[in-house]
Amino acid sequence: MSAIENELLEIEQQLQSSGLPSKLHDISVDHCVLLRRQTAGDLVSATKTDATASHTRGRYNIKLEATENGVWVHIGHAKAVFLNNYFAHNAFSGCLILRFDDTNPTRENQEFEDSILHDLGLLGIKTQRVTYTSDYFEKLYDLCCQLISDGNNYAEDADIKIQKDNRRDRLPSKRRDRPASESLAIFKEMREGTEFGKRHYIRARIAFNSSNASMRDPVIYRFPSWDLEEGPQPHHRTGWSWNIYPTYDFACPLVDSIEGVGHALRTTESMTVTSSTTGFEVLSSYGRKLAKVVDSGRVDGWDDPRMPTIRGILRRGLTLEALREFMLKQGPSRNVVSMDLTTLLAMNKKIIDPIAPRHTAVESVGSVLAAVNPSLGTKDVTFANQIYIEQADAASFQEGEEITLMSWGNAIVRQVTRSDDQTVTGLQIELHLDGDARKTDKKVHWLAAHGTKIAGAELWEFDHLLTKDSLVKCDELERYLNPVTSRSTDALVGSEFSGLLEGDIIPIEWKGYFRMDKPIGQGPSGKAVLFKIPTGNSKG
Repeated sequence: MSAIENELLEIEQQLQSSGLPSKLHDISVDHCVLLRRQTAGDLVSATKTDATASHTRGRYNIKLEATENGVWVHIGHAKAVFLNNYFAHNAFSGCLILRFDDTNPTRENQEFEDSILHDLGLLGIKTQRVTYTSDYFEKLYDLCCQLISDGNNYAEDADIKIQKDNRRDRLPSKRRDRPASESLAIFKEMREGTEFGKRHYIRARIAFNSSNASMRDPVIYRFPSWDLEEGPQPHHRTGWSWNIYPTYDFACPLVDSIEGVGHALRTTESMTVTSSTTGFEVLSSYGRKLAKVVDSGRVDGWDDPRMPTIRGILRRGLTLEALREFMLKQGPSRNVVSMDLTTLLAMNKKIIDPIAPRHTAVESVGSVLAAVNPSLGTKDVTFANQIYIEQADAASFQEGEEITLMSWGNAIVRQVTRSDDQTVTGLQIELHLDGDARKTDKKVHWLAAHGTKIAGAELWEFDHLLTKDSLVKCDELERYLNPVTSRSTDALVGSEFSGLLEGDIIPIEWKGYFRMDKPIGQGPSGKAVLFKIPTGNSKG
């Protein structure tokens, strides 16, 4: 018997003990909540009942909470997103539904809703319908009233701490056997927002002594926990129409049934993303921690290339092809998944390597203008009698030494001019194109000083946001934030950079792969801005 079958058998046994229908195909929409034990974010394949199988064949839905603690779509969501899209459109001829589970007005707003729609578009996800749990608030209220009338829900006024302690100790609530008529009257006062109503919340009467903590009479309707300073705020779609809201666990399966959803693959709150070689951190498992990073000013926003949001990682240079391939290889699972991002970055490098033409950039700080004697050899006019060489290379030269100028040929260093602090201020080199590049120790990249339009560029490298590979739930974020996470190098680039557009990916000789974030003329002081792409074998 499979794990899912074992779980369903346990649910049926619990239903039998509670007096509710004992067969899954007998469960009506009113009792659907009692079947769906998965918590928000648990990655499962939802089992269809016989009652819905006939009209839900091939139907799949994406389940992303509208804000998930105010977080934009991040790499931790990508698995569920790609898997849902794959099963809906590739494995089956299905319908993909994007639903915003906007059941907590303290966490949702239009900005994050718009960002999710935008980011799913970036991922190439095609949805046939966009719906909202708030579209069904009236229906959910009516269903809760029916459950109360049937004796399956009750009004609770115990202090939250006492309620949690009782659930932990598997003790029944003193209000568990409250008359249905009394609970129903209280529920109506809750809807009206009276002071008496505000002292209550609604719990499902399931199995207070269940081995599964989520089945111990969970809260299914409540007043939001508003910020004490700001006070109550209107729901971003329904305004002030509602004082009380259903919990996600109550609303989700009911709306699934109403919309005819047959399957769902969800993200797991336990998913961790760890790697010792990349800045795409385990932060993607921690929505609130991500928000704190943004609020602290350590990054420039949700689309900062150090952030594990979809916009952030795409801006960093990760390709959709690599992300999609990596996530689909993970496959659906109910187990905690640890994703090795070294593998993801290796996939990405494999994709970008054949399509990215080589370019040259010379660090501008301390760059040396070298005079080249052209009389001993001729070359294309793009080669000049003066070239820029990086200070680090020039400082290693000795007079009389033979070096190789990459993509040109060998040359002999005739003169090295140094300042008092030994900084190289000038070079005289003589081409020796008959020389054997295999016999030289120094292979030097360079940039022509004439015959091409020289421009400035900023080359950015990013380090880990965290100083710890993997955070646990109790870890304080502030203790593990890396104080320095970025470094910029000023460089000189040639005219070939002028044709590059935002999003273009190129390898720069000796420096690695870069993504063009701001083309020439659009960055600070007209400079180009490029971000180094991590490949799994370096810090960047």
